[in-house]
Amino acid sequence: MNNELEKRPESSVFSTPKSFEEAQRVAKMLSESTLVPKEYQKNVSNTMIALEMANRTGSSPIMVMQNMNVIHGKPSWSSSFIIAALNSCGRFERIKFVYFGTEGTQGWGCFATSKDKSDGSDMKGPKITMKMAIDEGWVNKAGSKWKTMPELMLSYRAAAFFGRLHAPDILQGMHSVEENVDIKNHEVPNAVQEMNEEIPDAVVVDEENEEMI
Repeated sequence: MNNELEKRPESSVFSTPKSFEEAQRVAKMLSESTLVPKEYQKNVSNTMIALEMANRTGSSPIMVMQNMNVIHGKPSWSSSFIIAALNSCGRFERIKFVYFGTEGTQGWGCFATSKDKSDGSDMKGPKITMKMAIDEGWVNKAGSKWKTMPELMLSYRAAAFFGRLHAPDILQGMHSVEENVDIKNHEVPNAVQEMNEEIPDAVVVDEENEEMI
């Protein structure tokens, strides 16, 4: 495994008085910027938490602040951040999305797949189907994108499930924004409304035996 690619924090920003004071100074400077999301502007406390999450995940503080939203009081990652974090962690080959079933039916679904760089073994995430989305009540939530962008939502949910199964330390136990939006009848935040609508890399599969073509 490439140690240079696997970034891990040496300590928490809250671990010692010195690290806490240094983080406070950085947080104050960042919170004064108008380029960070409004949740962090003039809010040193929120910015400190973002610095801690950046430290734990080995990510840029700016990237964390741009991609961490609070839904129902819970910090949540944007799905595009989850995909980017998995692709850049150095453990796996680039995540691919396999679609199966017939589009427009409840059997239509998706799962995320990759290979472990340490031993070349195949890695597969749980399958997500439209039937699951309907049964869980995700489709009919106010402002839900499951009706208008089902392919994107399938891939986003597949990435989140793959991450929690194979790299829970990268996600730090946090769900995606879309997952927490689906938990309750919650208005979709503007950040989600404006998300990148480009479909991630996909692989076509045979609908009957689900083998890759």
